[in-house]
Amino acid sequence: MVAPGLKNFPNISSLLVPNQQHAIALHCRPRTLSQQENNAMADPIRAPSWVSIRRIFEQKLSDLHNCSNLSHVKQLHAQIIKADLHQDLYVVPKLVLAFSLCRQMSLAVNAFNQIQHPNVHLYNTLIRAHVQNSQQFQAFSAFFDMQLKGIPPDNFTYPFLLRGCGGGCSLRMVEMIHCHIEKFGFLGDIFVPNTLIDSYCKCGAAGLCSARKLFRGMGVRDIVTWNSIIGGLVKVGELEEARKLFDEMPEKDVVSCNTILDGYVKAGRMDVAFGLFESMPERTVVSWSTMISGYCEAGDMEMARVLFDRMPGKSLVSWTIIISGYAKKGLAKEAMCLYDEMLKVRSKPDEGALISILAACSESGLLQLGEKVHASMQLIRSMPSTRVYNALIDMYAKCGNMKRALDIFEGMTKRDIVSWNAIIHAMGIHGHEEKAIHLFCRMRIEGFQPDKVTFIGLLCACTHTGLVDKGIQYFYTMERDYGIIPEIEHYGCLIDLLGRGGRLREAFRTVQSMPMEPNAIIWGTLLGACRMQNAVGLAEEVLDCLSKLDPTDAGNFSVLSNIYASTGDWPSVANIRMQMKNIRIQKPSGASSIESHISAFGFWSWTSLVVLATSKHLSILGKES
Repeated sequence: MVAPGLKNFPNISSLLVPNQQHAIALHCRPRTLSQQENNAMADPIRAPSWVSIRRIFEQKLSDLHNCSNLSHVKQLHAQIIKADLHQDLYVVPKLVLAFSLCRQMSLAVNAFNQIQHPNVHLYNTLIRAHVQNSQQFQAFSAFFDMQLKGIPPDNFTYPFLLRGCGGGCSLRMVEMIHCHIEKFGFLGDIFVPNTLIDSYCKCGAAGLCSARKLFRGMGVRDIVTWNSIIGGLVKVGELEEARKLFDEMPEKDVVSCNTILDGYVKAGRMDVAFGLFESMPERTVVSWSTMISGYCEAGDMEMARVLFDRMPGKSLVSWTIIISGYAKKGLAKEAMCLYDEMLKVRSKPDEGALISILAACSESGLLQLGEKVHASMQLIRSMPSTRVYNALIDMYAKCGNMKRALDIFEGMTKRDIVSWNAIIHAMGIHGHEEKAIHLFCRMRIEGFQPDKVTFIGLLCACTHTGLVDKGIQYFYTMERDYGIIPEIEHYGCLIDLLGRGGRLREAFRTVQSMPMEPNAIIWGTLLGACRMQNAVGLAEEVLDCLSKLDPTDAGNFSVLSNIYASTGDWPSVANIRMQMKNIRIQKPSGASSIESHISAFGFWSWTSLVVLATSKHLSILGKES
């Protein structure tokens, strides 16, 4: 289809460079043919290949809204202006969407502003562009501007607006849009109430009541309607109601099955999930990956591996899930074998796969697998993204190789705030407080503004090295100099800092004066400080507060028992042990691990059985070395 404004398209010769015009002139000049040329003309003549510049331009215009190359979009924008199409209502919406894909919303708004009398389609396009770029405020501003100009919305306007609403704080906006939809009578278009139900469900439990009411009042429902309400119920944990609606569905598709399957998996009900999985008429990659992920989270790697081996078409996601599952369990040999196998099948794991596997290595301390992943990245000569570098820094730091973590940080050509936070926190927890503070100063010099995570790293650095006054200074600097309001995590670090420094009463006063309600972690931190200082009286007060929050945590009673034991108060020790026995709680055994190339061996503080198990593991490690 030719754009309406293309009748004004300039003469083709005006688009040619001087050399091209000269060449055309030479070919068009009459001349006398030679005998050889006359003979050649007797042979069959091949039709000349003619490329129409106008047709190329039309083709590029038709695909403009899908173009995400900013340089190409700007070139086409220049041709649009030259062809006097910058006010064409067919062309400008495509240009707005193209700039939106390139994340250049200022240019998109400029293109929109060239139209003196925009229609509803152009406004819908601008609203959609703002929402796609997470500019919800600007999207609603465009909507209100459209109303002020007297342009009535259509059945596409509200779904675009609703996509910009998410979370509990947007419930009022969803309700406002719902009122507009009722007023203008767009509930008859099933696409509109479907989007409205989905938006209510995104608002959590608060919006679910309205979603239910809207669903029940719909005379006509399609499969998207059912999937939307079931998905909303699954998100808030209403599995029984979700399953009831699932069973009532007149027609189910694979999305319906995967939604309810995901709900059972996240709830840890793997037996019910497996029954549903087996009964599914069609299983997609999502179905298989969901089940494998569920068994990995449950620690049942044997079942996860059975499903993975049975999976007909393994995707990169499924490979990542099973490798990360083995890594989290400390099974280095299986994880590394599968990683090698994945590289044979897929030459290059993507960013998400690398970050997931490295995060699993960080969690379990599998340094060898992390090094293997890093080596494979260097082998295929791929340039890792900043996010992958950040994951490498975190992995090496948590596995204890601080030199490698620092080398990667220093070798990065592009850093973000997460990079600085990762290395500052790593230096802090490993006791390199001077290096952490130096990096903090460097970060500010290089123009990075610290955030709340930065100060957690600094406070940890001061805590681990006993710099109490320095830590307190950083705590009060947060809000005064950077406008960062301390959160409960910062108060936890401050209380730990004061407790380790022997300033227990000051720590206790800090807990009592906190602007938020202290949780079990805050009181537990203070109780641990009392254990270090053998402060019996304060420990008893803290345990009273802890018992109200979490009366079944055996660790708290055990800490108080140890404090009594350190002061020689054995009757009190016996009394605490009796209380633990009466309420039937038992402290979990302490554990540690040692990594070898076979696996990560765990050790628990049990009885004589541990001695035998430890001897066996150590003998294996001895043979390996």
